[in-house]
Amino acid sequence: MRKFYWLFFILQMSFFVAQTQTRLNNPMAARQWVDSVFNSLSPDQRIAQLMILRLSAYDFKTRTPIYYDSAVAADIKKYNVGGTCPFQGNPVQLATIINNLQSIAKTPLMTCIDAEWGVGMRLFDSVSALPHQMMLGAMQDASIVYQYGKIVAEQCKRLGINVNYAPVVDINNNPNNPVINDRSFGEDKYKVALFGIKYMQGLQDAGIMACAKHFPGHGDVSVDSHLDLPVINKTMTQLDSLELYPFREIFKAGISSVMMAHLYIPAIDNTVNKATSISSKNVNGLMRNTIGYQGLTFTDALEMQGVKKYFPDGQASVQSLIAGNDMLCLPGDVAQSIQKIKGAINSKQLSWADIDLHCKRVLLAKYQYGMNHFVPINPANITADLNNNIPTMKKLVAENALTLLHKTSDAFFPLKANSTATDKDVVYVGIGINQDNTFTKRMRSEYGADVFYFDYKADAIRILSTVALIKKRYKNVVIGIHDYDRRPANNFKIAAAAIALAAQLQEETNCISFVFGNPYAIKNFCTAKNLVACYEDDEYTQNAAVDFLEGKIPSKGKLPVTVCDAYPFGSGINTTVAIIPSVNPAVAGLDISKLKTIDLIAENAISKGATPGCVVLVVKDGKVAYQKAYGHLNYNDPTPVTTETAYDMASVTKICATTISIMRLYERGKIDLKKELGNYLPIVKGSNKEHLLIENILLHQAGLVAYIPFYREVIDTITGIPFAKYFAHQKTDSFSIRVAGNLFLRKDYNDTMYQRILLSAPGAPNKYIYSDNDFIFLGKVVEAISGLPLNDYVKREFYQPLGLTTAGFRPREYLPLNQIAPTENEKQFRMEQIQGDVHDAGAAMFGGVAGHAGLFSDAYDIAVIMQMLLNGGEINGIRYFKKSTVDLFTTYHSAISRRGYGFDKPEKDNATRPEPYPCLSASPLSFGHTGFTGTCTWADPEKKLVYVFLSNRVAPLANNPLLGKMNVRPAIQEAIYKAIMK
Repeated sequence: MRKFYWLFFILQMSFFVAQTQTRLNNPMAARQWVDSVFNSLSPDQRIAQLMILRLSAYDFKTRTPIYYDSAVAADIKKYNVGGTCPFQGNPVQLATIINNLQSIAKTPLMTCIDAEWGVGMRLFDSVSALPHQMMLGAMQDASIVYQYGKIVAEQCKRLGINVNYAPVVDINNNPNNPVINDRSFGEDKYKVALFGIKYMQGLQDAGIMACAKHFPGHGDVSVDSHLDLPVINKTMTQLDSLELYPFREIFKAGISSVMMAHLYIPAIDNTVNKATSISSKNVNGLMRNTIGYQGLTFTDALEMQGVKKYFPDGQASVQSLIAGNDMLCLPGDVAQSIQKIKGAINSKQLSWADIDLHCKRVLLAKYQYGMNHFVPINPANITADLNNNIPTMKKLVAENALTLLHKTSDAFFPLKANSTATDKDVVYVGIGINQDNTFTKRMRSEYGADVFYFDYKADAIRILSTVALIKKRYKNVVIGIHDYDRRPANNFKIAAAAIALAAQLQEETNCISFVFGNPYAIKNFCTAKNLVACYEDDEYTQNAAVDFLEGKIPSKGKLPVTVCDAYPFGSGINTTVAIIPSVNPAVAGLDISKLKTIDLIAENAISKGATPGCVVLVVKDGKVAYQKAYGHLNYNDPTPVTTETAYDMASVTKICATTISIMRLYERGKIDLKKELGNYLPIVKGSNKEHLLIENILLHQAGLVAYIPFYREVIDTITGIPFAKYFAHQKTDSFSIRVAGNLFLRKDYNDTMYQRILLSAPGAPNKYIYSDNDFIFLGKVVEAISGLPLNDYVKREFYQPLGLTTAGFRPREYLPLNQIAPTENEKQFRMEQIQGDVHDAGAAMFGGVAGHAGLFSDAYDIAVIMQMLLNGGEINGIRYFKKSTVDLFTTYHSAISRRGYGFDKPEKDNATRPEPYPCLSASPLSFGHTGFTGTCTWADPEKKLVYVFLSNRVAPLANNPLLGKMNVRPAIQEAIYKAIMK
């Protein structure tokens, strides 16, 4: 029996290690430490290791923190409890207390904190808070959320914290939610998942355990679980399609822990008053067995009435462990809980094997996050350190989240500052305040504005006279809605008179309204002529709002939630100046009636099953003259394609990533096209690839084989199933290369793949063979010379300076999944619907970044790259290449093919070919490329024309030939030429 238990424990621990992307460099040392500590614990101490005790609170009457360190210290000495959780306090005092408690603990303590928006959420009297998650949800740049997570992690480390109960991955789809609300990233499951993962990665990459909450989803409630047990009456199908989605994704991404919600969901467990946090059907059934998550679990606080009301006096602790939880958060009386748990063991509701399993899981987590080596906290300058980087992050978030919702008057975009104007024509109406704040001060100093206050206690009798006076005196009215409650109860405590004043000003004057705080409150101001959502009400957000008013920064944000019928989720006007402006087709010299041919071709292609959807974009004379999306993401997915949908660019990667990188290195004198591959790539030295000329590689004339099916060596070719020695279904240190959602390649296998290329038989010299291997090598050349991965190099050199938002590799890391078109539903090898992972199997096995494939983008970003090249290497006043460099790479260079250096070119005999390429009217100056997934882009300097066509013709089957047979891409391209007015 003991042998069976150890096998079971090892299996469970292997699941836990894999689930959390383990940081264990030495698993044997980890096991030895866990075993030695476990063996030193008495049975009661093993139970106590599962408890997290409240360390502090706050007295809001006296405005002072309350510390429970004496009581906690007594429990540590007597029972050896597992950890503590401070809720409020002074940083210096907390550091001193944590140092002391760790010094007296027999077993290192796990110190946790509920710091969703940084430790300032708790230490609010001395540390500034970061913006709430809903403000983050308004941003379009997921990388900022990662930076945010790292800042929070550094705060936690400085304070001796090991676990942060964040991120919240609840989808807030109930605007009246009293407990989650603006703690959520929003109502879109894809964005909640993406941003939750980025926050988690920021924490865990910096050494702090993240904790996803609140499973299985707390977003659709109208009762606060601190006060009672909320009920969610949804079917399992509904829960699975919405609430559970972010949890599934963040579990797959490797979050180390999860917090269980106090909810009553009959579809999961219809036992009367049985909260999901203490339901075995939820914890062991749904989460562990069905979804497969084996990481550490925390209960939500057991002192909350959502569970304590029905299971008092230690019963909640018992039920939590029966359900399968590991850590009991705030269980109350330790002695009572231990007694009740032992009683449950005696009555066979629990077993000591259960306790041992939970205890060892907790100890392994402690080892994993370095709690086995506590370093005392240095209290010197700790408050300043905790506030470090906060202003920079708050400013960055404010500038990226600010959302323009409605614009009817050009007077405010921008409103020119003039502090010395003798005629005061600008007035600021501060609603909800009665004294100057940052916004008010800047309105006074930079606009010479008069200011009116109308707080939430102001009498409605003032409205008529105030409006009449403002109408008479001022041309431009700026309204700020300030200082309202974050929670929706009582309409955010916004007085009816204040709403009435805003409504009358919005109707009767030329005004713009800024709403500072929870965006749900915008429901009161949806009729405003000019409306801006600001999300927070601090000095950084107010400064960003004035900067926007003055035209110093653009509006980039989009609403993370629906606030009224007029402004659903995703609303927002991006005022960033477009690199390529849009015009009516006629202005660009295109015949609108002839462009309708594009509709016919695209819609016919979709109806005939050539592709589920597509995007067509045309730039003429440096202006977007046509941009339209057609169809849906997939045949079984009703999500419509938009012009912002990102597609797998396949071989367009060769020009829009690898070739432009080679061009940059060539121009900087880092690479000579006449030199050999061995001059730049050490791995080819001594092989028959060493003396290949860079020039010939660019022309596909180096004699490399066209394609090596790397994946066929690592699968059972009969069943299509990957061999276990090469792949794992969870990411680990040894299997770290993501190939698909549940498939990770052994990290050393890339060396084998390069060896396959090196050992491949060389072809005849000076013969044209279109080869992916040419560009796999060129991608490695870029990396060898630049010292950066190809994706990082091209992002730094081109995508970021060009302001591109979708172009990049591994799009799951920065785009919501519903913005990425799926590709094949693979029946062998990856055996799943591919979405957000590169379709090309070889590129996938290289980790999604390769010189021949891996780039994803929307049509506009590709058009920007091509327009820059069409302009001779310059766009928007910035030069990326000399014109001579662009000319060199985009001209014909071969007597035996149509190729330029890296770029594809029109066939030289198009005038007489039965099937001209890329189309009949493309001039010989044209350059571009096509992609296997159904993409292409071409630039024609003669006609000053850029054409982008994006589709996912490989969804769901890669061998679908209809897009090619129907000549969809060339037909649309030819229709564009025919539409050019003479």
